[in-house]
Amino acid sequence: MNEHIKDHKILLSFDLDNTLINNREGIVNSFNYALKKYKLPTLETVRVEEMIGIPLIEMFKQVSNVNPKKLVKAFRSYYGKKGIYQGNLLPDVKLKLEELKRNSFTLGVITSKKQEMAIRIVQILGIFDFFEYVIGESKQIKSKLDPNLKISLLDKYKGYKIVIIGDHPKDKALAENLNVPFVGVLSGNHSAEELQRGSTVKTLIIKSIKDLKPELIYSLF
Repeated sequence: MNEHIKDHKILLSFDLDNTLINNREGIVNSFNYALKKYKLPTLETVRVEEMIGIPLIEMFKQVSNVNPKKLVKAFRSYYGKKGIYQGNLLPDVKLKLEELKRNSFTLGVITSKKQEMAIRIVQILGIFDFFEYVIGESKQIKSKLDPNLKISLLDKYKGYKIVIIGDHPKDKALAENLNVPFVGVLSGNHSAEELQRGSTVKTLIIKSIKDLKPELIYSLF
């Protein structure tokens, strides 16, 4: 560990689903609502849960030949009215965010969710004020690997040490795209092996956000 690392500004950027929150019920119900609307067979819960973390349009492309934009629209219609309320924080997330803020870490969220939905969720769950930003899919940013996201983040947080934290290989890809350390969290559907495979950046694996201690973060640098 760099002995002066505690003097640096450090930005911790979190994924949302399966990293900070459990919104599986809302996602599964919204997904199957969209399938039913277009008279398609619904999926078992576990099948939908396995896809959480990739963009919604890709989820629908994997299971149907129906125009995925129609299915996404139906999903978001249900999700905005009901699914958004069918979630909760993962254990001790609020306490952990409070601890990290006390230790002068800057916090943010980068998610595959539509940005306005992501903002509403963190507001509903009472954690919005912990974050400097909540970035999701928007007109400007289409995915976690969008060049606009990289340019914007590295420009705004120039001089910061950045750590990406998430449960999905897409989060690892984001860390690699930014060339920053990655903390993989095993609270989703992916194994430690999947989250470490072929990594080109410094990577640590933790069981859940509860295990994200300041000293562990400092050890990444």
